[in-house]
Amino acid sequence: MSTTLTVEGMTCEHCEQSVEEALESVDGVEVISVDRDAERATVEGDADPDALVAAVEDAGYEASA
Repeated sequence: MSTTLTVEGMTCEHCEQSVEEALESVDGVEVISVDRDAERATVEGDADPDALVAAVEDAGYEASA
């Protein structure tokens, strides 16, 4: 299953890395692709979309599924 999140507030490579690390902490995540220019993160796996959004928001970014 693939989940795409809109992520606002990423301005640099470090931001992308922070979002990726936050998403990696969620159970069920298998593959992550983060694109700051598109303001998007795509996650492969069976992770709960609400948990993905919460993880990104805990890292300091605005997110929605």
